[in-house]
Amino acid sequence: MNSAQQNFLFVVIAGLLLAACSEDKAAGVSSQKWRDMEVSIESRPSPPRAGMDEFLVMVTDVRGRPAYNLVVSLRTNDQEPWKQGIEDGQMGVYRRAVKVESGDKPVLQVQIRRNETTDILYFPLTLQP
Repeated sequence: MNSAQQNFLFVVIAGLLLAACSEDKAAGVSSQKWRDMEVSIESRPSPPRAGMDEFLVMVTDVRGRPAYNLVVSLRTNDQEPWKQGIEDGQMGVYRRAVKVESGDKPVLQVQIRRNETTDILYFPLTLQP
């Protein structure tokens, strides 16, 4: 393999790695602050589509450690009941599948409870066409 082929191969591999690492940014969802924690979401598939989608809610403290002493629930509109996320061990990751309706501006609502404190974060979603 000559140096031109090696350079081309390097560029292709670097591009693939970069695309794989930026998948959650392609969905257009950013992280939010809750108290002293960072809350971010990912969807499966990414970006989400109308219908049932799995969402992962990842919560870390100010030092980047997992926040695993929370109750996290999800829904996509005010008429739906809250569905409690399932915690993946003590990793600060909470999973749940919820139905996403097609519409102009779908939003994932994330309710976070810790002790007696409860708040709701709103994550606008961009659906697959």
